[in-house]
Amino acid sequence: MPSPIRMTGAQMLWESLIREGVEVVFGYPGGSIMPVYDALLDYPQVRHVLTRHEQGAAHAADAYARVQREQRKVGVAMATSGPGATNLVTGIATAMMDSSPVVFITGQVSADYLGSDAFQETDVTGVTLPITKHNFLVTRAESIPQVVRAAFHIARTGRPGPVLIDLCKNAQNDEGEFRWPAEVRLPGYRPPERADPVALAEATRLLTQARRPVILAGQGVLMSGAMPELQALAEKADIPVAMTLLGLGALPLTHPLALGMMGMHGEYFVNMAIQHADLLIALGMRFDDRVTGKLEAYAPQARKIHVEVDPAEINKNVPVDVPLLGDLKAVLQQWLPQVPAAQRAAWRAQIAAWRQDTAARDVVERTRRNGRGALRGAEVIQRLWETTAGRDVIITTGVGQHQMWAAQYYRFPQPYRFVTSGGLGTMGFGLPAGVGAAVAYPDKEVWVIEGDGGFQMTQAELATVMQEGLNVKIVLVNNNYLGMVRQWQELFYDRRYAAVQLHNPDFVQLAAAYGIPARRVTARREVDDALAFARAHSGPVLLEFRVAAEDNVFPMVTTSDPLHAMIRRPTEEPHLERADWPGAAP
Repeated sequence: MPSPIRMTGAQMLWESLIREGVEVVFGYPGGSIMPVYDALLDYPQVRHVLTRHEQGAAHAADAYARVQREQRKVGVAMATSGPGATNLVTGIATAMMDSSPVVFITGQVSADYLGSDAFQETDVTGVTLPITKHNFLVTRAESIPQVVRAAFHIARTGRPGPVLIDLCKNAQNDEGEFRWPAEVRLPGYRPPERADPVALAEATRLLTQARRPVILAGQGVLMSGAMPELQALAEKADIPVAMTLLGLGALPLTHPLALGMMGMHGEYFVNMAIQHADLLIALGMRFDDRVTGKLEAYAPQARKIHVEVDPAEINKNVPVDVPLLGDLKAVLQQWLPQVPAAQRAAWRAQIAAWRQDTAARDVVERTRRNGRGALRGAEVIQRLWETTAGRDVIITTGVGQHQMWAAQYYRFPQPYRFVTSGGLGTMGFGLPAGVGAAVAYPDKEVWVIEGDGGFQMTQAELATVMQEGLNVKIVLVNNNYLGMVRQWQELFYDRRYAAVQLHNPDFVQLAAAYGIPARRVTARREVDDALAFARAHSGPVLLEFRVAAEDNVFPMVTTSDPLHAMIRRPTEEPHLERADWPGAAP
């Protein structure tokens, strides 16, 4: 047997990351992580992407993992101690809320200085305890291989999530014997795999009795790779499929049984189907408030089956009749042979009638009919979809009105192609997420959809885009407001607009400062030419679309209202029939 190799802790870290299949690390160096960065030069097979802010590194690593979930990739983000580590916190919380497998590695002061308020010391394991699946404080070099092996196993298995490794500087510098563990031993960590057969039989009984079932597909479908099983269940039992924001792509939106997004800004007909259902089959989703509206009035006629890998989510928000604990893909494979084939034409016809009523109020269809008024954000997304349909495109977004228009109007045909911040609602997520997606798939089209508010939170990552030579196209939906906050102020605060109007830079000149071609669009007749201009360039392009300043996202359900009490788009919107921006001719 060969004798163990001696190396520094920093070298052990890179050796361990390579054994876990890591090819890319997003990060920002500093004093307490310096030994690790010095050792990086000896491992050229690992690509390091230098972001312009640690939060950007966190979001990029998150998106990198999400778009490659099918390959079970884990994202890696790295930062120094103190402010470097705390700048990761928003990205860690984003990954936690959205179940993203990311390993965060932070430098820490030497073990002898812990608790002494040394320069750039922060108790980052304490800070991140509530927003990580697990975290480690490493004080000895010899512990690094075992910790890395465990961290990646925890991050990618069960319900995925972020894991943090805080490396004391002495552990990076000290030498020791590198011993790679043959297996991961975590006796207290046993994610459930297969469902209880008795519970499966009860689920089958409820499905057999149901006349108006609806499947609620969450991100768990994507996380477990259960898209074929979902489609098989829906087609065999003839069940319409509603999706959460993060579940979009679980079933192609072009599929006849795909309803689209549910919840606060979901379509009218989708929410009506849920409220009139007699059975809900929830797959890998957590019944959060953006999905349910007022809990007491949520799906009042429906029995509920919940398939979930995380026991903590069962009965947390919505009591269920049958919990099926286990890996979603494995559970559906267990269940499918028992599922009775059915035809539910009457139920589908009722949903189709609700859908027709929705179409009559659609802003894009109305604009196509009359062609009047200022350019709308929904139109921009619709044209982007129509322009890129049939191509393998990844869409990343920030958070706000533009995010909801993307979810409503871009008809995602594939899984792992929509990357957005769901649970935490992190503004500024879109651009660094686009960096991560483009690094993962340099040959795919990556489109970043951002608002003028969120874009300015992380716009420095334009430099990362250029430095890394990434082919990222940016659709900047500019309404000169913090749009979603303004919408709430309009609807619920008597149009008392407080701290929401933005004094924006010239985004075209800003892009030019980074060497990025850009165009400004103020009229709908210019939209197609701008999209063609962006697609004709092999590198990054920024398109600024100046849209109606006071346009709103509809439908809308407040968290205090039942899901069916939607505020729907008015049939007439005279204040948007004029051009809100100078030069924005219809």
